[in-house]
Amino acid sequence: MLPELLTAMPLTLGILFVAMIAGYFLALITTVFRVRRIPILSQLADVYVSYARSVPVVLQLFVAFYGMPLLAGLVGVEDFFSSNIAAMIGLSFYHGGYLSEVMRPAFLAVERGQHDAADSLGYSFFQKMKRIVGPQAVHFALPGYGNAIIYLIHNVALVMYIGAADVMATAHVIMEHDYNQYQFGTYMVLAVIYSLMCLAAWLIIRFFEKRHARYNSKSAARTRLTPSV
Repeated sequence: MLPELLTAMPLTLGILFVAMIAGYFLALITTVFRVRRIPILSQLADVYVSYARSVPVVLQLFVAFYGMPLLAGLVGVEDFFSSNIAAMIGLSFYHGGYLSEVMRPAFLAVERGQHDAADSLGYSFFQKMKRIVGPQAVHFALPGYGNAIIYLIHNVALVMYIGAADVMATAHVIMEHDYNQYQFGTYMVLAVIYSLMCLAAWLIIRFFEKRHARYNSKSAARTRLTPSV
């Protein structure tokens, strides 16, 4: 069964990577709105994060699958949407909202003096994020970001419920062809595949954590600012 399961891996990884990248930028934009408390936009961002965290992921996928074509129909492009596109959109919105709750505490964890020092030097918000606060916030965000990626890998298995032919859906097709004789063995193979994906994600995040720790130790004096008296 393994060769058949591996034929579905490109789609599974494609959905995963699109949701990972799109969710990251959604989380970044949402976090900026929430941190800066921009009127109306910050309230909308709070509602979005609450939706992403409160609604079950499988329900978010159904909302994307049935809701996006309705919105696309308003501009006449409803035929563009498929179960794969809906899976990417649904998981991107989920991952963006969840990841925003990782980025925002990481931003707030940076000492207030660092913000004040950057403001006293006349840095804009984006300059402050790029040069001062951002590098320090990454240290706090990396562990939570690793957990968010692992949760995303887990939830990719739910896209089969909206018709996406991922690894999980392919496994069910295989079991049906075998008259459900080898269910335990099939699910154990799936467990190994998802465990290897999570292990790879953990190793990558762990690598960046160690690298960032070494970077911080070398550039602490250059990165951290002390306001002049």
